[in-house]
Amino acid sequence: MFEASTYIDRRKGLQERVGSGLLLFLGNDPATMNYPDNPFHFRQDSSFLYYFGLDQAGLAGVIDADSGEEILFGHEPTVDEIVWTGPLPTLTEERACVGVGRSEEPEKLGEVLRTARDAGRTIHFLPQYRAWNRIKLARMLGIPGLETDEHVSRSLIEAVVDQRLYKSDEEVAEIEIALDMSYDMHTLAMHMVRPGMVEREVAGAVEGVVLSRGGLTSFPIIFSVRGEVLHNHTYENVMKDGQLAVHDSGATSPMGYASDITRTMPVSGRFDTRQREIYDLVLRALTTATAAMRPGIPFRDVHFVACKVIASGLKDLGILKGDVDEAVAAGAHAICMPHGLGHMMGLDVHDMEGLDEDLVGYGTEFERSTQFGTAYLRAARTLESGFVLTVEPGCYFIPQLIDQWRAQGTNAEFLDFDRLDSYKGFGGVRIEDDVLVTTDGHRILGRRIPKTADEVEEQMGANE
Repeated sequence: MFEASTYIDRRKGLQERVGSGLLLFLGNDPATMNYPDNPFHFRQDSSFLYYFGLDQAGLAGVIDADSGEEILFGHEPTVDEIVWTGPLPTLTEERACVGVGRSEEPEKLGEVLRTARDAGRTIHFLPQYRAWNRIKLARMLGIPGLETDEHVSRSLIEAVVDQRLYKSDEEVAEIEIALDMSYDMHTLAMHMVRPGMVEREVAGAVEGVVLSRGGLTSFPIIFSVRGEVLHNHTYENVMKDGQLAVHDSGATSPMGYASDITRTMPVSGRFDTRQREIYDLVLRALTTATAAMRPGIPFRDVHFVACKVIASGLKDLGILKGDVDEAVAAGAHAICMPHGLGHMMGLDVHDMEGLDEDLVGYGTEFERSTQFGTAYLRAARTLESGFVLTVEPGCYFIPQLIDQWRAQGTNAEFLDFDRLDSYKGFGGVRIEDDVLVTTDGHRILGRRIPKTADEVEEQMGANE
C-alpha cells in the first residue's frame, strides 16, 4: 500500500467535496466457486482500495463528512483462522497503516448506519456490482435489495470520479509495474506462436506470467486467430499458417493498478503483403492519434483522428470510396473499426465504469452518439494532465457485418462490398498502448513492446 498520508489526503479531499453525511464504502467479501470454503481469488473493491488501501476481505469503511471521524469495520483474526492462513495482522495494525483512527466489529456497521438514518442524516454509497453487498445494504438500510441502485449518492459518485480521474506519480508507477508484466506477457506470446499450436497453450502461458509475478490478469485474456471477434474468451482454435493472432491482455500490480496492451502477430512469423498493409494502417492510426493527445484536446477528436486514418487507408485499398471526411461522418469506417479508440484506466482496467461510464468518459461536455461504432466510444471528454487512457485502433473484417450492411445498403455510397468480400477470413488487427496525458503533451507508459511489423517479426524470429 501507499504511505498512510496518501489515504488520509484522499479521504479528506472526498469529505470536503461531499460536505455532509456518512460516506459508506463496502469492501468485498470472498466470492465462492462452488462451496463456501472454495473461493475465487479475492479482488478488493477499487473505490475501497483507493480510499482505505486494505486488500483484505470482510471490511467496510465510513467517513463522517460532518465530524471528520473515520471508522474501519472488520474483525480481528481468530486462532481458528490463523490455523489455516498463518499469522495475520490485527485490525488495529491495519487501520494504523492507512491512518484510520477507530475500528469496530462488522456487526456495529448496521447500528451506526441505522442511527444516522433515524437522525435524518444522509448515507452516501456507490452503485454495487456484487449481489452480497446489495443484500448487506438492503438489510442495514431497509431498502429492497433490487432497489439499492435507486438510492446511490450522485454527489458521492461525482466526487469519487473527480478524484480518481487524475493519476498521481505513485499511481502511474504502479501502472508501469503492471506494464512491466505486460511486456513479458506479449514478448512470450510472440516467441511461442507458431502453426499447429492451440490458442489455449499461449493464453495459459501468458496468464502464468502474471500469476508468477504476484498479480492477476486485469480482465480475461483475449487471444485468438479469430481477430474479428472483438472479445473472444475461448481458446480452442488451432493456429494455422497464414493467420493473424490478436493478443489483448493486461495485468494488475500488487496494489491493484491495471495495464491493457494489444499486439497482433502473424502465426507464421512473417506478415504477408495484405496483412502488412492492414497492420501498417492500424499502426499509423495508433501513432497519429497518440501524437494528437495533450491537455485541452477532446478525446473524441483523437478518436476521429484515428478513424480518418483508417478510412484513408481503406480508400487506398479500394474498400472505401468517396470523400473520407464525409464517409467518417456517415460512420462508413465503422464496418472495419466498430469500436471506440480507448477508455480510462487505473485501478479498474475500464476505470470507474461501474460507477457511471458516461460521467467518467464524457463528463458534462459531451453526449454519447447513437451512431454505430461511435456509440461504443467509452471516452470523449477533454483531456487533462494526469489522465491515463488506452489508445487502441483496429481494423477487422466481420463477415456477418459485411453481409448485413450489403443487404441493407448501409453506407453503400462509400463502400465497395465486392472488395470487402475479398477480405472475409482475414480476421483483424488491433494495436494498443497505455498513455498518460502530461502537462505539455503525453507519454506512452511502460517499456516499448515490439510494435512495428518489423519489430514483431524480429521478436518472433525464434519461431523459425
